[in-house]
Amino acid sequence: MTDYERSILYIQHAEWDNLLILMVRTRDHFLAKKIEKFLHAYHYICNNEEIENNLCELLNYLNHSATVHATAHNPFS
Repeated sequence: MTDYERSILYIQHAEWDNLLILMVRTRDHFLAKKIEKFLHAYHYICNNEEIENNLCELLNYLNHSATVHATAHNPFS
């Protein structure tokens, strides 16, 4: 399972502690930054629109990265 798939799983199940651990351990610095921004907004900002925007940015990045990762490892695409 890739870091991208783990991120989606942790978001779906609201496992914020595991998402934080993944943020620290991942080698993808952009992913770590997106997770950091989302978790900060979720825990410290009361503006639901900003939380939603950070979540959408994270999910869009995960979608893009998973697509690129899958295409790079699929010789038939």
